[in-house]
Amino acid sequence: MKMKKFINDPADLTKELLQGYALAAADCIDLVAENMVVSKTLADADRVTIVAFGGTGHEPAVSGFVGDGMLDIAVAGDIFAAPNPQIVFEAVKLADKGHGVLLLVLNHAGDMLTGSMTMKLCQKAGLNVKKVVTQEDISNATRENGDDRRGLGGAVPLYHIAAAAAKAGKSLEEVSGLAQKYADSMATIAVAARCATHPANGAPFGDLGDEDMEIGMGQHGEGGGGRQPMKTAKETIEIMANALVKDIPLVKGDKVFVMINGSGATTLMEQFILLNDCVAYLEGLGMEVVANMAGNILTVQEQAGFQLNMAKWDDEILAYWNTPAKTFAFNK
Repeated sequence: MKMKKFINDPADLTKELLQGYALAAADCIDLVAENMVVSKTLADADRVTIVAFGGTGHEPAVSGFVGDGMLDIAVAGDIFAAPNPQIVFEAVKLADKGHGVLLLVLNHAGDMLTGSMTMKLCQKAGLNVKKVVTQEDISNATRENGDDRRGLGGAVPLYHIAAAAAKAGKSLEEVSGLAQKYADSMATIAVAARCATHPANGAPFGDLGDEDMEIGMGQHGEGGGGRQPMKTAKETIEIMANALVKDIPLVKGDKVFVMINGSGATTLMEQFILLNDCVAYLEGLGMEVVANMAGNILTVQEQAGFQLNMAKWDDEILAYWNTPAKTFAFNK
């Protein structure tokens, strides 16, 4: 099937989407170099600063979360590809305001390589940098083997929690410690009803047919082992939420954060129904849902489905969450 997308030369996808984003988010960010998105608040920052990176094609993540109370800089790679470590190193140097820099990395092979090489460059240059990796996908590894878990949309609320702590004047050790605590307290599971395609060539990442879904499928079509006939929103939530409750684990009386992340082709109608079902399910277990997100947060082109993210919260995290923030894709 011929690809139908409103693009120009596929070779220019990343450059042109970032140029357009810089126009759309001109009140929040500046586009530095060709692929470095910088918050307008960075110039006056007198605190720990935060840098993240990732491939394009997942919009609004990662660059859509640069701004006041979120990321200070995001470095964009090509479609579904991590950026060059040298560019991320330059971003860390630009971000450093004398209080240290937190580097946030999602656990995917290319991102992990870039993160490791960037840290080596930073150490050689004598920069004060801490790295925290998010790895919350329960589908491909147990919690005991957490280093093998993929990083998914759960990184986005973490951006705000860490940024709020930095804005409150916390040290780099305190901010990175809170970010690690948050990363350890969350879990995500995804489901796909239709696979994504690569926007440069239209190649599909898989085929789920007309009647099946797959619980556990990764962002780029990685198999999750949970292929089964399509189910209702409530039935799907019960399967996925139950798995997260067991993994974190959550018990009666816990404060819980819930995020429904649309994968790219799931309507807001569906997302709101799913959120409603999830909150009802958790409240039925005696848990308190203290905050939530729903929307297209970290997407994969035409993939239909969603990521369900949950985290166990305490009063400190909730207080940081309730601080103001403003980016193109996140406004509190």
